[in-house]
Order: sequence, then structure tokens, then C-alpha cells
Amino acid sequence: MCGTCGCAEESGGTRIVMLREDDAPDHGHRHPDPHPHPHGCRQPSGVGETVTIEQKVLAKNDLLAERNRTWMTDRGVVAVNVMSSPGAGKTTLLERAVTDLGGRRPVAVIEGDQETRLDADRIRRTGCAVVQVNTGAGCHLDAEMMRDALTVLSPAEGSLLMVENVGNLVCPALFDLGERSKAVIISVTEGTDKPLKYPYMFAAADLILINKSDLLPYVDFDVEQCAQHARSVNPDVRVLTVSATTGEGLAHWHDWLAEQR
Repeated sequence: MCGTCGCAEESGGTRIVMLREDDAPDHGHRHPDPHPHPHGCRQPSGVGETVTIEQKVLAKNDLLAERNRTWMTDRGVVAVNVMSSPGAGKTTLLERAVTDLGGRRPVAVIEGDQETRLDADRIRRTGCAVVQVNTGAGCHLDAEMMRDALTVLSPAEGSLLMVENVGNLVCPALFDLGERSKAVIISVTEGTDKPLKYPYMFAAADLILINKSDLLPYVDFDVEQCAQHARSVNPDVRVLTVSATTGEGLAHWHDWLAEQR
């Protein structure tokens, strides 16, 4: 069990779905799994026990992540772990990136959500290879889920693999998937101080996207101040301001993705 979020170590209840052209869209109307998901939260009794279990979980995860990294490196596959809170615009940004980058190199996507195939269906409509990982009660993807998704997806050699993690600004930052880079998205509707409130996430980032810039006239958000907060926990991080709606700044985001080798 992860001492940070209380998630059980096992991932046997994870559902991985490969979407095909003949798959009917999933609109979320599915009977719940009658068996409790092994990522259900429970809290150990002692602090020492929590730390020890967390260390064991992360050590196991890191070992699997290295195997994933080797597997991808051998095939020239480069993975980017895209993280954010729910609703920051991950899927929309991925849709536009897949469309823009598809002509430059093979692109594949792993979609992570607790339930439904809604986001994966959106990506599939772009013509991109995609696999859905449903974590049940789990609040993040881990290296074992990544390994299983890679097995099902089997991305082409030389691919850019985009991984949309579960919407959460805490636990996804702790679990290495074997990715090359981490991109964190924050929307202007969330608050300027998010990098200070969730420092580990922003410290782990290689790139920070400040999304929904088209809403800046209507919200109380200071782009420069947010960037300063981010650099206070991660001095070398790159920060881009973008709008998935208007297209502002997306060329710089897509260029950064193309540079990931």
C-alpha cells in the first residue's frame, strides 16, 4: 500500500482496453465492478509502518519503471507523462498534439482514468493508436499498469508515446512509469499558488503548461507570479502559456514534444 495516498500496492483490478474502429463509444453507462478494486484506500495504524510500506511500494515500482524504460529505449519509443488536476485540459491538448505531430513521427497514447473510456474514444477519433487504463479507486498510474498498457498497445518503433495520467496533483508525481519527460498542466482557473501548494508535482516537471489563457480576462490569475512560484521549487523548469481553445502557444508545446528523443 502506498503510504502517501493509501492505495493498495496490487494493481490486479486495473482494466486495460484497446480501442478498435468497431468499438462503440463508452458514455460511462457501465455496471460497477462487483469486486472491490485492490486500490481501495485504507490507512495503516502506525507511522513507521506507513513509511516502510511506502518505501517497498516505490522500490518495486522503480524497478518495474526501469524495465519499462529499457523496453522503450530498445525500440526508440519516447514516453511523456502528462499530469494535471481534473479539468485542466489534458485531453484537449493531447488531441491537438496528436493531430499536429502525427505527420512528423508515429504517435500513440495511453489514457489513464478511474472509470470510462470517454477520453480514449476522443483520442481514437483522431486516428491515433490508444489504450485505456481504468484504475478503479486508484488515483495514479504506476509502472505495472504502464507495462501492461505497453504490452497491449505495442507502439511502433520510434514512437512518441503520450501518457495522460489520472487527474491528480499529488500521487502521479511519485510514481515513475519509465517515461522520458514529465509535463504538468495547470489551468488559469485553478489559482496562481498551485505550485506552492503541490510542490512535489511541479518540482518533478520538465515542462509546465499554463492552459486556458483565453480565460485570463475573466479570472484572477497572474501568469508571471505562477511561473515564479514554479521556478521557486524547480529553477530550471520551462513554462509555456497556451490555450487549447484558441491555439495560442501550441506551436511551442508541439515543438517541445517533437524534441523529445
